[in-house]
Amino acid sequence: MKQIEVVAAIIHKGSMIFATQRGYGDWKDWWEFPGGKMEAGETPEEALKREVREELSAEISVDEHLCTVEYDYPAFHLTLHCYICSPLSEALHLNEHEAARWLCKDELESVKWLPADIEVLEKLRCWMQNHSKVEK
Repeated sequence: MKQIEVVAAIIHKGSMIFATQRGYGDWKDWWEFPGGKMEAGETPEEALKREVREELSAEISVDEHLCTVEYDYPAFHLTLHCYICSPLSEALHLNEHEAARWLCKDELESVKWLPADIEVLEKLRCWMQNHSKVEK
């Protein structure tokens, strides 16, 4: 089975999480965290910054590794490295996605996530709960 390794930026502003809707391919209209494939010689952090620049014309700081998910799609095996990130640019422009939303913890289930991203949500909810305790 084909193996694909990608990184995902879980961009947050306070208690809000940024989600994007795919505008192409087999999974068109499904929601995901922005990111993409690492290029040869790139660290995950470098790949995240490059992908967010390409997809959203924005700069981010990569704050911490949240989790790595292994998921078998019908045509390939995906290794998804997820990182909590903060926006360094105010505006996020959609260069590849058809829509985007800022979601609070209670709204995370309101969009149709890609299957691998669903596995990230529980860890993200725990992170958000711990993070909100720190902010208070």
